[in-house]
Amino acid sequence: MPFARLATATTPTCHIGLGLAAVGRPGYINLGRDEDLGDDRTAEALRTRTHELLDAAYAQGVRYFDVARSYGRSEEFLADWLRRNPRVDDVVIGSKWGYTYTADWTTDAEKHEVKDHSLRTYERQRAETAALLGDRLDLYQIHSVTPDSPALTDKELHARLADAAAEGLTVGFSTSGPAQADAIRAALAVTVDGNPLFRTVQSTYNALETSAGPALAEAHDAGLTVIVKEGMANGRLAAAHAPEALRGVAAETSLGCDAVALALILHQPWAGVVLSGAATLTQLASNLHAAVVDLDEDQLARLAELVEEPREYWEKRSSLPWH
Repeated sequence: MPFARLATATTPTCHIGLGLAAVGRPGYINLGRDEDLGDDRTAEALRTRTHELLDAAYAQGVRYFDVARSYGRSEEFLADWLRRNPRVDDVVIGSKWGYTYTADWTTDAEKHEVKDHSLRTYERQRAETAALLGDRLDLYQIHSVTPDSPALTDKELHARLADAAAEGLTVGFSTSGPAQADAIRAALAVTVDGNPLFRTVQSTYNALETSAGPALAEAHDAGLTVIVKEGMANGRLAAAHAPEALRGVAAETSLGCDAVALALILHQPWAGVVLSGAATLTQLASNLHAAVVDLDEDQLARLAELVEEPREYWEKRSSLPWH
């Protein structure tokens, strides 16, 4: 397991990772992104921004970096950074397959990504990822598994993924939607030759959406590394949009709403890595303060009142515009 490397890390931020979804493509659904990125969203501008974020994250102890085939040119930007920093050999690199980026570097495409969990897509995207990241890739995840995903029942796909695992690649999956818990439990039951196939799970969990928590605890108990995405609820928990209870706790800690929101996730005993989706250096620095936030029982209780019903949460998420 590549995440064993993090076990020896001593920095407070070693359990915070950096996801590049927000900076690998010009359009995304995070609130406030127009202010974050401005008008210059050329590939070179976002490449430079990505490299600056990676430099800062690594310097501050972050050791997990997360990309995907559908995050525009995120794999390419990360691969460039790794080539420019050949002495960086203590990071864990994760990517995902299953969505194809279709927006052609625009922000107003009818569809920005198309989902397909077929074996054919896996083989194509695995080759594309290998061409960019080569042997630097540690973890390959099925992107956004839901209970009805064919990836949960395709035995030929499972065999190919098991072959990749036998060659040293860690195989994982991510989840999305209101039935994340069901998808996680179904994936935990997938075996090849009697052995569990998946070694990591990446799911949405935040102050507003906690429904996957019990299933993530089960995954952790089964030996999987749990990676948490969308801890900021696509910007809904950032200061400009944060609910009053979160603002109150943040004021008490003298830190940002984002740091408190991410600290809430780090507080979970099953959370292995919590992703920052920062698009600016200021956001990254603020996010990383989550590692030193100490929430008391009263603060945790007030934050627990923010939880939304899963379908309500995911309906709101699906209505967010691409900026």
